Amino acid sequence: MSTVLSLSWCLTLFCLADEPREVSFDREIVPILTKSGCNAGSCHGAAAGRGDFHLSLLGSNPLADHRVIFAAFRGRRVNLHQPARSLLLRKPTGELEHGGGQVLDLEQSDGQTILRWIERGAKHDAAPPLRRLALTPFQTHFTTVPSRTTIQAEATFADGSTIDVTKLVTFSTMDPTAIRLDPFGEVHLLRPGQHVLLARYMDQVVSVQLSSPLGDALPDHAWEKAENFVDLEVLKTLDSLRIPPSPRADDAQWLRRVHLDLTGRLPTSEVATDFLQTVTDTNRTTSRAMIVDGLLDSPEYADYWAWRLAGELRMRSFPNEPQPLDAYYHWLREMIQEDQGFDQLARSLLTSDGDSHAIGPANFGRMVRDAREHAELVGQFFAGARLGCANCHDHPLDRWTQDDYHGLAAVFARLQRTRHVSLGLRGEVTNVRTSEPATSRIPGQRDLTNIGDHRNAVAQWVLDDEQDLFARVMVNRFWQAMFGRGLVEPVDDLRQTNPATHPELLTKLARDFAANGFRLRHTLRLLALSQSYARSKEVLPGNQADDRFYSRAFPRPMEPAILVDAIQDVTGVREALAGANITRAVHLVDASRPSATLDALGRCQLAQGCETTQAGTYNLSAQLQLLNGDVINRKLRDPTGRWQRQVAEKLPVETIIQEWYMVALSRTASVEELEHWTKELATNDAREQQERLEDFIWSLLNSRAFIER
Repeated sequence: MSTVLSLSWCLTLFCLADEPREVSFDREIVPILTKSGCNAGSCHGAAAGRGDFHLSLLGSNPLADHRVIFAAFRGRRVNLHQPARSLLLRKPTGELEHGGGQVLDLEQSDGQTILRWIERGAKHDAAPPLRRLALTPFQTHFTTVPSRTTIQAEATFADGSTIDVTKLVTFSTMDPTAIRLDPFGEVHLLRPGQHVLLARYMDQVVSVQLSSPLGDALPDHAWEKAENFVDLEVLKTLDSLRIPPSPRADDAQWLRRVHLDLTGRLPTSEVATDFLQTVTDTNRTTSRAMIVDGLLDSPEYADYWAWRLAGELRMRSFPNEPQPLDAYYHWLREMIQEDQGFDQLARSLLTSDGDSHAIGPANFGRMVRDAREHAELVGQFFAGARLGCANCHDHPLDRWTQDDYHGLAAVFARLQRTRHVSLGLRGEVTNVRTSEPATSRIPGQRDLTNIGDHRNAVAQWVLDDEQDLFARVMVNRFWQAMFGRGLVEPVDDLRQTNPATHPELLTKLARDFAANGFRLRHTLRLLALSQSYARSKEVLPGNQADDRFYSRAFPRPMEPAILVDAIQDVTGVREALAGANITRAVHLVDASRPSATLDALGRCQLAQGCETTQAGTYNLSAQLQLLNGDVINRKLRDPTGRWQRQVAEKLPVETIIQEWYMVALSRTASVEELEHWTKELATNDAREQQERLEDFIWSLLNSRAFIER
């Protein structure tokens, strides 16, 4: 009896060993189609598909994909009786004509997996959702290039199961000249610097950072003392990449820069003279802290930062209805002036309603046309998420789905965007995926009911301290304003596939911001007093290639409004701005208000907002306006201005030179500069000398030293 049982068990085990394993459609087939490019936007994943075969973009909807593959086209794509004759195999393997060419080999593992899936009945499995895609290593630093490594991928599912999915992951590089992927699964780093490799599996995309030193020797920054964790993190990255930091900016450069970055205004000649005469090596830290604290307490600071945030919030006026913009702007400026926590600012913007002529934050929802634009603005401003792609399909580079997009829009679908802002009784958004009314939803988390007001739930989502969505996008904006480039660019596109240049620094800044009451003034002070902020623009042999690691200050032209205000202050002649009470261009937050000068210099006029990163130079129209337009020339001819006053007083040439240097560059001319200009301006003809002096002023105000921060 025992012999018979033993033989029976052996036969059972033998059969099980030879029995082909089940193949998961979601876990294996869809990732293979993605890796082969079948569901890419340029192929069957396009909005209209290709050749009457339409797959979801990058496999975002496996259930719909299975329906199309198995049931559509009279079931001809899958042949259960003769699996190898299935169109799903014959076309991509090149056996039949295929517009995409041969992308699969029936003799290789991917082709065999699809064949085995069809042989087993081409079923759609109920695979549990993917919870986490982990790459090992997720960060690799090489000492030399070229170098190579292998990346292992592990997927963890909702049921707790974990499998190795390295062969199913689609790897792609953002820069093929820096990273090459070979057919054997190795990753080759070809160029020094910091580079990103993307890995996609099922509905998740994660990134791997590969880096190699840009220099040969460890940087010597003995001169630099780290003032705070900002400096420690920046120096750590510079050391790993072997990029030497430039020396600190001199006191005049720093003073001018910090005034422009905190208040959008040049320091007066009196402030500059007093600071430069009193600052010493022993009191520099204290003196600079006093300057920063004074600027953060000034009304100019509130003006400037209200102007900056007004652009991000897309503030605009309505025809024959100026009250909403006035109420909105004054509320925002007051929040900044009183140093209210930005968490309160976020809650007010997301939840306020009432009379928009009196309640400033109630106008947030009036700055957009409908619920979808409302959702997109919420995503960008509060969460650093560009949700727009998820309108038509799941976001190809982020975790947001169509249900997330339309679900967030549904939260605001009943909002009445009239003078009296409130939730009405009716209003819905159609989810284009289902063609049904969208269910209100907190993106990436949970569905809500379509009954009641869920705006507080949205506020809670963006302010969740575990995700740090709001804190991260806000400190990234502050960093960009102070340094000229965000730790993540674009500043409102924070996703795992667009990693920060300094991930740990971004996290520490966000947590510090939240721990200190979400107060703008605290974070700006931290940045302004760091040594990283205080570096000069001097280019060293080892950091000339650095465009993102902050080894030096990057050249940044003033924004058009700031430049107009600077020219006003330096020349002593007001620009003609719309509105009798508007004396500074930063008070003109409404881009629809006319200003030929600001338009010529390229101010933002888009209701959808503008990128805040400034290019290295102004466009051609702006340059021509500065070179030969009225922006400068009219002010030099104005009898009430600084130049005509100097002419009337018949001041000595040296006095004129030094005064213009001080008001324009916040310093006196050096001995060499003074000698140069004295020689260039020398003439016995009084009229000719006046013309030469006017040319000197014109050239100074067109110089990079003046136009740049």
